[in-house]
This record gives sequence, structure tokens and C-alpha cells, in this order.
Amino acid sequence: MNMFGNKNSTILKKNSEFDFSAMNKIGDGTSIHGDINSNGDIRIDGSIVGSVSCKGKIILGPSGSIQGDVSCANAEISGNIKGNLKISELLSLKASSVVNGEISTGKLSIEPGANFTGTCAMGAVVKDIKNGNEQRQAEKIA
Repeated sequence: MNMFGNKNSTILKKNSEFDFSAMNKIGDGTSIHGDINSNGDIRIDGSIVGSVSCKGKIILGPSGSIQGDVSCANAEISGNIKGNLKISELLSLKASSVVNGEISTGKLSIEPGANFTGTCAMGAVVKDIKNGNEQRQAEKIA
């Protein structure tokens, strides 16, 4: 038993484990070497060498960079990525973005000025981020 009692510790535990609205932020000038996994959204203005995976949205700011694979539900990219992207819903590449790698996404939005080098699979392959499974939509030939 802790000093807050059972009721308060249960409330704190529930909020910290299941709060999907939490925004994680990696600020400009911060450098991380290693993989990042999160249940909430992530904003990255620093540098990451490693894979980034979340169940929510990843926002990569203009000063942000990722060298590694990215996996999430939605992403808004304004910085640099060198790696593969697996976005289950919407990927938005802003004018200042530079992406080198393979993209697999449900929907893609590219602003004029965005730089993308690689391949893109859109719509036909849907990624289930929670389970890590691929589901292919069967095409019927009449």
C-alpha cells in the first residue's frame, strides 16, 4: 500500500496506461539513438537514429530527422526521413519534406516542393499497425 491509498493509485495507473491523447515531444537539438514506441502522438523536431512506431500520429517538424523505419496511423512530414514508412491511414508530405525510402500508406497527400525518392504502395495494401499484419484487398476480375 502506498501513501496515496489504493483508490488514487488505481486512478493514476488507469490514466497513465490508457491515455492515448498524450503528446510526446522531442525538441530541436535533441538527438536519440534507439527505437521509440508510443501509444500516443509524437512530435519530432530533433534527430532520431532508429525506428519510430506509434498508434497515433507522428509529426516531423522542419528541423526534424529520422534515420530508420516509421510505423503509425497518420503522419505529417516536414523534415527528413531516410527509411521505410508504413502509415495505415494518411501520410502528408509538406513542401519542406525530404523522404528517401519505401512508402506504404492508405492515403497520400504531397505538397508541391516535397522531395520523395523511392517507391510507394497506396490503397491496395492496408497495414494493421496494432497487430503488424498485412491485409491485401482481393481484386475481382470479371
